[in-house]
Amino acid sequence: MVVAKKIVLLGTGGTIAGTSSVAGANTGYTAGQIGVDQLIAAIPQLKDVGAGELVAEQIAQIDSKDMTHSIWLRLARRCAQYMADPDVRGIVITHGTDTLEETAWFLQQVLHPAKPIVLCSAMRPATALAPDGPQNLLDSVIVAHEPTASGVLCVAAGEIHGAREVSKVHPLRLHAFSSGEVGPMGWVEDGRVRWARDRVPLAPVDTTGALARTLPESDEWPEVEIVVSHAGAGGAVVRALVAQGVDGIVVAATGNASVHDALGEALDEAVKADVVVRIASRCPLGRPLPAADARWPDAGGLNPMKARVSLLLDLIDGDRQEQVED
Repeated sequence: MVVAKKIVLLGTGGTIAGTSSVAGANTGYTAGQIGVDQLIAAIPQLKDVGAGELVAEQIAQIDSKDMTHSIWLRLARRCAQYMADPDVRGIVITHGTDTLEETAWFLQQVLHPAKPIVLCSAMRPATALAPDGPQNLLDSVIVAHEPTASGVLCVAAGEIHGAREVSKVHPLRLHAFSSGEVGPMGWVEDGRVRWARDRVPLAPVDTTGALARTLPESDEWPEVEIVVSHAGAGGAVVRALVAQGVDGIVVAATGNASVHDALGEALDEAVKADVVVRIASRCPLGRPLPAADARWPDAGGLNPMKARVSLLLDLIDGDRQEQVED
């Protein structure tokens, strides 16, 4: 007998779970007020998606601007546990839009899931005149059920985006997410998934969440900060971070990964103090061309926020390698 696959819904709050005291308002709301069970109950169409059970769990209840490393770790561990269950087809995470792209990239890096993990969000609260959350949640469950879906995905406004490319590009519009030059991986249309160019995305090598299971507790993670290069930039922020004991710095650089001279001097001092520096570009499109004589390593085309996630994980891995060698 074939067992129907379950979909797990993990709630973290966000606008999709937000409410406003002003009836029908799109702004001026409080995020993270409605539990994931209530979100599910408000969408009767969910029971018609697939034949499996919906399993709900509240991981956090926050505005995603306040996302923390400890919540990331909790999410990663729970995802790893659920993915190991052969009866689970996929996972949907309700999440605020502000830091969704960072959470998506973190989960992709530590889980490399062969099953789909879909981050679902909304730009309007649940109490809006025309909330977008219910449709986004329904679409996300459809994608999580899709046999050809894999990896960490973002589903919003009918579009499917990949964890590496997706970014929030607008503070108010329903179509707030973009994958830049790459474009969406696919779309949800009339209850079905249509992949871009009618090609199924290449599934990642499944590591069954091995990295997520071995991550140290979040209070042991290195400290990595982001600084911005801009007209008139100086080195005060970098020097303050070094004095504070920061482990890594990501620079949101101008153009083709260029950095103001005054800021660059402070970054060179930081490297001498054993702080790891990585360069990303402020530009939302394209990626910097690698230079053989670059003073600092580049971020491989990641935006500054995702470059910070990757540097954080690299430093954690480096600490573990040192412990093994010792």
